[in-house]
Amino acid sequence: MSGLTDLYQEVIVDHGQRPRNFHKLKDANLSAEGFNPLCGDRITIYLRLDGNVIKDIGFEGEGCAISKASSSLMTVSLKNKTKTDAKALFQKFHSMVKGEPDNSSHAIDLGKLVVLSGVKEYPVRVKCATLAWHTLLAALEAQKEVVSTE
Repeated sequence: MSGLTDLYQEVIVDHGQRPRNFHKLKDANLSAEGFNPLCGDRITIYLRLDGNVIKDIGFEGEGCAISKASSSLMTVSLKNKTKTDAKALFQKFHSMVKGEPDNSSHAIDLGKLVVLSGVKEYPVRVKCATLAWHTLLAALEAQKEVVSTE
């Protein structure tokens, strides 16, 4: 199992150091800001929706490796997904990192997001891993208040 753990850590470090989609979208039609007061992570999620489909997604901000890796992996996972699929993926991801059973009826694959499954062993880091996801939901709902993990 240590080989798999090492691979997961490599993917997290890679996405933390070289995050994908780490940029502001000039043509975004939705955005939201998030803040984790526990460790100081700040993020802005930018979305370009075409109807109900996420055509492009980007993010900017400062945060720990877990926060950045989660944000990066999230953006890669959500391109060309519908809002409904994005919300279902949030639920499945959230259940995984909290170590809770997935009771959703949506058959959706976590793909590379599974590398963050070890976060459940460190409850204080769950907020780091889910900040981008909560901010995504706020953007999808066009909420203007800053999302906080507290």
